[in-house]
Amino acid sequence: MRIRIRFNKSRGQPGRGTQDHVWRVFAEDTEYIVKNVVITVPCRGEKEESSEDWNIVMEGEVQIDRETSTITVVA
Repeated sequence: MRIRIRFNKSRGQPGRGTQDHVWRVFAEDTEYIVKNVVITVPCRGEKEESSEDWNIVMEGEVQIDRETSTITVVA
């Protein structure tokens, strides 16, 4: 699956996690807001269409550790 990771510019706001939730992870139609991201697959930078936002983009699967608020991207 295609996964995009972007810095959470609205962290700390209602519904956007605490100040420590610095990452937005988009996997298919689901968005996760997490504190930590581990990437174990090749990735690249890519500009979002019609926006000034940039993403780290990769292909893989997400493993979620809710206890540590970490998403690991694996092959």
